[in-house]
This record gives sequence, structure tokens and C-alpha cells, in this order.
Amino acid sequence: MQDTMAEKALARQGYHLVGSGAVKPCLWLNRSMRGGDQCYKNHFYGIASHRCVQMTPTLECNHLCLHCWRPIDDPIPGKEPMEPAELLEGILRGQQRFISGYGGSSTTDPVRLEEAREPKHMAISLMGEPTLYPYLKEFIDLVSRRGMTSFLVSNATHPEVLAELRPTQLYLSLNAPDEERYRRICNPSKDLWPRILESLELLKEHRCRSVIRMTLVRGQNMEGLDDYARLIGDAEPDFVELKAYMHLGRSRTRLERTAMPQHSEILALADSLAGLLGYHLEADVPLSRVALLSRGRISRFIEMRDHK
Repeated sequence: MQDTMAEKALARQGYHLVGSGAVKPCLWLNRSMRGGDQCYKNHFYGIASHRCVQMTPTLECNHLCLHCWRPIDDPIPGKEPMEPAELLEGILRGQQRFISGYGGSSTTDPVRLEEAREPKHMAISLMGEPTLYPYLKEFIDLVSRRGMTSFLVSNATHPEVLAELRPTQLYLSLNAPDEERYRRICNPSKDLWPRILESLELLKEHRCRSVIRMTLVRGQNMEGLDDYARLIGDAEPDFVELKAYMHLGRSRTRLERTAMPQHSEILALADSLAGLLGYHLEADVPLSRVALLSRGRISRFIEMRDHK
């Protein structure tokens, strides 16, 4: 069967499609491989960018967020979900193909190249909504059995799935303080706000590290801190990340560049929200315009014996 135009476009953008999912090296992997700086996950949690696999088990999503810079506007035909073991092997082969390209470059850090050949972290956050993949629990369990850590980023619309999962760290996106702004900003496929509230409620009982992730867009969702604090306070996450919208990719057709907050605005919001929640500002990365709040219950760093 011939690839659709959407699939060809993804391939041109560096996505390696694996059944219903995909893997793609990020900007920070490239910088890290050349001995440069690493992404916020390194600064916040100790995850080495050159040992991180950025992937998704599905390209489908039930949101069409204003701020999403991924190529989500073009329909991608649904594919039969791939069995988790086959998907994981395909994802890791795709990652190794990317890594092999650094072998002949004089700018590659040789130590990091060797480390990258043994990835230690799976970022399930590339594109789409992972909880739409029916074998997500089995996939995460396989990742864990390989000795890899996992970050799962979800839009919180499938609480019944989230309740069964045990990633190393679970992210729930919260991009609006109330249902009206949620509908305008996230463009859900149906009435999903009650499900998000249910997911936030279950987060405080979840047996893994937890994060609420806020992508903040000037003029769209930077008001209503009291409502944000109420929702986050009920969820009791270990951490809260406040991240500025970045004017990139497809989002440029929906938002103006002026919608991108400055880092100073993110820090001001973080300081105010921390006061409302009783959390404290743990770290920030100006280049990525992101701040981390901590409840102080656990260390933000994930133990990795051979992390460098």
C-alpha cells in the first residue's frame, strides 16, 4: 500500500513510522551528540538527551490544540495497532538508524555516541495521544523490563487507561483553567472535560512520579490562576511544569508570534502559582522558557547509575 501524502510529509520531517506509531530524534539529541547542551528533562530530572528515545505508539489524537506545533492538521489513516513487543523493537531499530549517522562525523562526541547506542529513556510524547493505543500498559511494562525509564505525556482524557499504567513519570497536560477555555484552546473531538477532571482526581492516588504540564499561550490561557491552583491542588502532583508556547511548526497558522510568552512571564506566573499551591520554584531553563515547581515530597532527579 502506498504511503499517504501525510505519511510522506512526516517522513520528510524526520519521522520514522513504525506501524501505528513513530520515532523521531529531537533537536536536543543532536546537540547532545555533539557535546552541547541538553533539554529541560536533563536539567530538571537528569535524563541524558542522547540516550532518550522520543516516540509515540499512535499518531491519532482527540485534540486539535491551538498551540500544537506537530503536523496534526492532516488526517493520517488509522492503522491496526501493532503488538507492543513488535512496536518496541521497531522503535529501537529506528533510533539506532538515527544514531548510526553520527558515527562518521568529526563533531560527534565519541563518549556520548557509545552511550547513545544503549538508550536508557523512553519519552512517550512525540505526537498524538498515547492512551488511544490499546496496548499501552504492556508497552510500558516492556520498556521497564529492558531497564529503561519512561515519561508518559497524556492529555488526561482516558482516566480508565491511566489508572492501570506505571510509567516512571506520568505527565498530565492542563492547558486551561476551566471548561470554556479548554474547548477553545484544545478543540476536543467531543465532551472530554469531565474525563480530565477524573484523571486529575486519580493522580493523587497514582503510584508513580507525577507532573502537571501547562503550555502557556499569551492571550489564551495565562489567566485564572486561582482555578488552575484549585485543579492542581486536588491532583497533588509531585511537580508542575510551566512551559511557554513556542511559535513553531503548524501552530504558526493558528497563532501569532506575539502569543509566545517571555521567560520572565513564565517565572512570574510560576512564582504566583507556587504561592497558591504551597510549592516552590525548583529550577528553570531560560532557553526553553520553562519553570519547574516542586511539592518537595521527592527528589526531582531520577536515579540512573550510569548517567553522565
